[in-house]
Amino acid sequence: MGKFVFSPNGSAEIKDHYDAVIVGAGGAGLTAAIQAKELGLNVAVFEKNADLGGNTNRASSGMNASESLVQLNEGIIDNKEDFYQETLKGGGRLNDRDLLRYFVDHSAVAIDWLMNHGIELTNLTITGGMSKKRAHRPASMAPVGSYLVTGDLKQIQEKNISVFNNSRVIKLLQDKDKRVVGIEVETDSGTKKVQATATLLASGGFGSSKDLIQKYRPDLANYKTTNQPGATGDGLMLATEIDAQLEQMEFIQVHPTAQTDTDHVYLIGEGLRGEGAILVNKSGQRFVNELDTRKIVSDAITKLNEDGAYLLFDQTIRNNFTAVEFYDHVGLVNQGSSIEKLAENIGVNSDNLKKTIAKWNEAVKNKDDSEYQRTTGMDRTIEQGPFFAIHINPAIHYTMGGIHITPKTEVLDSDGNVIPGLYAAGEVSGGLHGNNRIGGNSIAETVVFGRQAGIQMTEYTRQFK
Repeated sequence: MGKFVFSPNGSAEIKDHYDAVIVGAGGAGLTAAIQAKELGLNVAVFEKNADLGGNTNRASSGMNASESLVQLNEGIIDNKEDFYQETLKGGGRLNDRDLLRYFVDHSAVAIDWLMNHGIELTNLTITGGMSKKRAHRPASMAPVGSYLVTGDLKQIQEKNISVFNNSRVIKLLQDKDKRVVGIEVETDSGTKKVQATATLLASGGFGSSKDLIQKYRPDLANYKTTNQPGATGDGLMLATEIDAQLEQMEFIQVHPTAQTDTDHVYLIGEGLRGEGAILVNKSGQRFVNELDTRKIVSDAITKLNEDGAYLLFDQTIRNNFTAVEFYDHVGLVNQGSSIEKLAENIGVNSDNLKKTIAKWNEAVKNKDDSEYQRTTGMDRTIEQGPFFAIHINPAIHYTMGGIHITPKTEVLDSDGNVIPGLYAAGEVSGGLHGNNRIGGNSIAETVVFGRQAGIQMTEYTRQFK
């Protein structure tokens, strides 16, 4: 039934019934599958794309958590209330408070859960809108997303969890009491109805859907996107067909630093600024606190009216953000042996750039950015050649709105009632982030609420056994 990825005993056949079916094989779906399987459920995951991982594969900065053992090991004293309040402020105070509280309270245990599954995030960096190093990443400083997906898939194989790719879910099945009791899935071999006691939508957002962007944010219709092509809001459509409630659909995040000069759009991770990179305009001058929220930084770049800006850093910063090696490999990085040479290569004013960097280095040494009040990502000066720059532009990155869920990941209908048997987690759900997502919170969301969905589906399913 469609191209097969993993299945117990080497059988590629989709069964007629599972305890739980999961739509989407990104971070949330894979996490939920692992957690549900460990609690005794017979689980299957269905992914419409050929490749597994979804947008999670593209996440590069880290996974936010507060009061973690990793932080304490680094001497960082953090507290949940700061994490809560800073995320609330970052989201324009429009976040669902109950979702946010659950998220913050379960962030550190999510890091521990990953550690227990061989997915070790022992290095820390910082992202915009945060006051402490909360973004956990691999010790190698490699991009967190693909590392997480690789670790999840290893667990999926070890636990003999069925995952079917090239398998598009086209309908949610309901009984006479409006309980969701399974899915209809379309594969290379035709369509099949699969019964399930519990169903999870973990199908991602709609950042690659021109139609939905046009519907909810026509002002962004011409923006490029950092999303993988399959992020077209399929789960939202499945949910609304059975009267699920959507919320905050107009809240679409534009990421400030994407490389949009080629057909393929590359996200330049926020962690690069967290390690010390700065932004300069064509005059070679800074123009914003680089680690303010994504909304503020994106707006500042757009207001330049200069076709983007340049992200600037040196060899020391590069050494602490290994994703740069990939950016360089695909041809995104400009280089100069000196500041003057780099300025010449990217076409900005050399004298201004030298003054800007000298002033920034002074600010770092004094821990006082009098110009733009930046207080984080100031551990390193820009002095160690060679010097580097990446041309960036804002691009559609994340859809904060989605299916209205409870902190138990239960889906609500248009009257605010729980739809029995249906759950949602990850970017397909709405409410957690308010009007602006903080960098590092999306990976955390997939693990925190993926685990929660696995737990809640198990508890629900046990009623029927």
